[in-house]
Amino acid sequence: MKIQSAKVIVTCPGRNFVTLKIETDQGVYGIGDATLNGRELSVVSYLEDHVIPCLIGMDPQRIEDIWQYLYRGAYWRRGPVTMRAIAAVDMALWDIKAKLAGMPLYQLLGGRSRDGVMVYGHANGSDIAETVEAVGQYIDMGYKAIRAQTGVPGIKDAYGVGRGKLYYEPADAALPSVTGWDTRKALNYVPKLFEELRKTYGFDHHLLHDGHHRYTPQEAANLGKMLEPYQLFWLEDCTPAENQEAFRLVRQHTVTPLAVGEIFNTIWDCKDLIQNQLIDYIRATVVGAGGLTHLRRIADFASLYQVRTGCHGATDLSPVTMGCALHFDTWVPNFGIQEYMRHTEATDEVFPHDYRFEAGLMYCGETPGHGVDIDEALAQKYPYKPAYLPVARLEDGTMWNW
Repeated sequence: MKIQSAKVIVTCPGRNFVTLKIETDQGVYGIGDATLNGRELSVVSYLEDHVIPCLIGMDPQRIEDIWQYLYRGAYWRRGPVTMRAIAAVDMALWDIKAKLAGMPLYQLLGGRSRDGVMVYGHANGSDIAETVEAVGQYIDMGYKAIRAQTGVPGIKDAYGVGRGKLYYEPADAALPSVTGWDTRKALNYVPKLFEELRKTYGFDHHLLHDGHHRYTPQEAANLGKMLEPYQLFWLEDCTPAENQEAFRLVRQHTVTPLAVGEIFNTIWDCKDLIQNQLIDYIRATVVGAGGLTHLRRIADFASLYQVRTGCHGATDLSPVTMGCALHFDTWVPNFGIQEYMRHTEATDEVFPHDYRFEAGLMYCGETPGHGVDIDEALAQKYPYKPAYLPVARLEDGTMWNW
């Protein structure tokens, strides 16, 4: 069996997605996700100009060898563009291999470690009252875990407060829009949200919060300490992770569980965080961290230090990544939780899939492969639209982390 052709499909059914389709000379094909929010065309160019020409004629069943070829064979390696291109190839090849075996993907990974995958949804509001109401709506839908974000008085367009109750798309303009930030205002307000949530709903549901890289290590430690009475499932991205040693200061001052990793590309981005037990959950994704082949290595390494997985699952990842993630989650022994933001109906129509949500859990399907396909004719009806993520500035105009 040989790879006969490969092509990139770009579609925008509400947001932009980059999909790679690999076809074999025996008529079996697989698809993978290469979406990079706000930088989609960079990945398209890398795939079309540098990756696809190398794939033609290769044996698609040699997944490990092809991964090493694309990673080790490149002198300039790592980085989000390269690793998402590799991830797309990797997902498509696992899809092909599972189809050839006549098995759902999780079976090839080693079989089930659990029946269903606990997921968390996103509840947000312009203020505490709206967020409390939104959390209640997610509880009514059956969620066992909910991420809670609130607007903060005096902060323009605070992070995590989306448009609509089920869908949140931050990439909102052809050029980056500007949001605001004030750490002191957030530190004064966010703990009040979780105090009210626990008063209203008790402690039976898991609550999560995303700091989105906004705090210094000392500020993050302060927030984690203030949130301890409310027993968060985790505090995510509390401080920028470029300096992994920064998490040591946070860890020394709070027992609130810490999660990080959605923007990580390789195991090297999280190596020190894991082996020094500075985090509790690693949030690397199938598409961001080079595909299933590399994400398995990260998870196995994390398991040595009792760090669990908590894969990113926002709508900047296509249903292809969600399908692969759910097969990975079904298998991985040290699973923690899976983020699940619902795609729009248009996206679900372009990417038909067999995974489903039921009573707070997600279930991957039994279709051979990863269970997600693409309707190419329908995809063509949604052309690419330039869309950037916002930027953030402090009140004095200083650039800050978005």
